[in-house]
Amino acid sequence: MVTPNPDFAKEIAAAGGEEVKMCFQCGTCTAGCPSGRRTSYRVRKLMRMAQLGMKEEIVNSEELWECSTCYTCVERCPRQVPIVDIIIALRNIAVAEGHMYENHKNTAKNLAKYGHTVSVQDKITALREQIGLPGIPPTVLSNDKAKADLDKILTLTGFDKITE
Repeated sequence: MVTPNPDFAKEIAAAGGEEVKMCFQCGTCTAGCPSGRRTSYRVRKLMRMAQLGMKEEIVNSEELWECSTCYTCVERCPRQVPIVDIIIALRNIAVAEGHMYENHKNTAKNLAKYGHTVSVQDKITALREQIGLPGIPPTVLSNDKAKADLDKILTLTGFDKITE
């Protein structure tokens, strides 16, 4: 049985999704969603679950991570609900509670370790070297100030704890 969390709307608002209650469930978001064409992702369903306080179901849901943040739903919403902001707020809540896929953690760790979220493939490294470029392109890590800024952001956000 689903147990609604009456404080979930406040938690969503505090995370940047205060307009979740504006959605009146017309379904325009789901009808135009490119991710929904290929997956089980239904924006409307996720918004309704948020409105109903179904926190545990949302933070444990694969669907929460199927949004590509293309903003098609926002552009088409007749109520101008900032749906992507709400999805991001829901993801932030999920991550804060330890719900994060391993591949997302690895992508984030790549940024901290290499300065890129996606590692450079060996073929690309070799090709770059053949044409006289460094094998790995310059990143935020090659600039002392930018690296210090990145390190500060990672520390302030508790990055190590989040990506354990």
